[in-house]
Amino acid sequence: MADSARPYDVVLFGATGFTGGLTADYLAAHAPAGLRWALAGRSEQRLAAVRDHLAASDESLADLPLLVADAEDADALAEVVATTKVVATTVGPYVEHGGPLVAACANAGTDYVDLTGEPEFVDRTYVEHNAAAEGSGARLVHSCGFDSIPHDLGAYFTIQELAAEVGGEITTPVTMRGVVRTRAGFSGGTFHSALTAFSRARQMKEASSARRRMEPRPEDRRSRAVAGRPRRDHDLGYWLLPLPTIDPFVVARSGAHLASYGPAFSYSHYAGTKTLRYAAGGAVGVTGLTLAAQVPPLRNALLKRVPQGEGPSPARREKSWFTVDFVAETAGTTVRTRVSGGDPGYTETAKMLAESALCLALDDNPNVAGQVTTATAMGDALLARLQRAGIAFERR
Repeated sequence: MADSARPYDVVLFGATGFTGGLTADYLAAHAPAGLRWALAGRSEQRLAAVRDHLAASDESLADLPLLVADAEDADALAEVVATTKVVATTVGPYVEHGGPLVAACANAGTDYVDLTGEPEFVDRTYVEHNAAAEGSGARLVHSCGFDSIPHDLGAYFTIQELAAEVGGEITTPVTMRGVVRTRAGFSGGTFHSALTAFSRARQMKEASSARRRMEPRPEDRRSRAVAGRPRRDHDLGYWLLPLPTIDPFVVARSGAHLASYGPAFSYSHYAGTKTLRYAAGGAVGVTGLTLAAQVPPLRNALLKRVPQGEGPSPARREKSWFTVDFVAETAGTTVRTRVSGGDPGYTETAKMLAESALCLALDDNPNVAGQVTTATAMGDALLARLQRAGIAFERR
């Protein structure tokens, strides 16, 4: 694990971006007394402006350390990660900008958290850096925002509730579905990451195949993500639209790592709408964006229309919300739970990323290393942190 003698507990990389700035705000307001943290990025001037903004509310932050490093400068990144126990990064699209930082953390034994929802990047990271991270003791924890904490920890929480319902250990196959509903805006950074991922279907498939060839699987258990089909969910009262996101794969990997999910675990992931019209519209919208991403002129035109570094206003974020409903079934027993919170993409994502970094830096966590999920790396400790921070995990 990371060296406690290092000068910093947490370094936030990318604090000058939209989500990075929100994460810096959250740390400034909620970090425990005595936390040793710093801001990192490629522009000292822009970092200083973020620090001045933070110091306007808390003058003790006027001397917050600034660490200058470009996302492509391996030597500078190595110097930064050697100073800290945990790096939290918001610099995306990760498939374009994230690799050198992950490599530096894996080699230095520095814990790493990010916000990626890009399956290609996560699979490539496993292939290229998991072995080094296992050797150094680094925990590489991707998808520590709305992708995929509500889904991964929501499934983890639901398994705990299901185990309590059956009287302890789960010994029969479990099927689970998660159904997402949200009202929220998005930022330019998220749009660029999504469009980049949609445009790289071939590379995504190649990265996934390379990972499957080398990743070990449990010998006496199985865990998998199952593609669902559009349908009416009479239990929850929603029309379901399968979501082509990273979330079901993250949940399935937690199921593979954790024996508490039972001998056979399957998970399906959906968007939920109250009417068939909205479900159909969502399907058409995703299909259209995916097709546009394959045509470079269209893709470039869309990227120019939504610049990076911008996002929803505070008033818009204040009105935003999300819910994720889970239904888990095993041997005639059914458990329903819900995870809910405010603005998913930015306010709550910044909270989740910051609390993940604090959890790795400060809490008593499972003894794991390598590329691991939030449930595997932090489980109960992160669940408790998020509940204290106002994200609800509840039995229905």
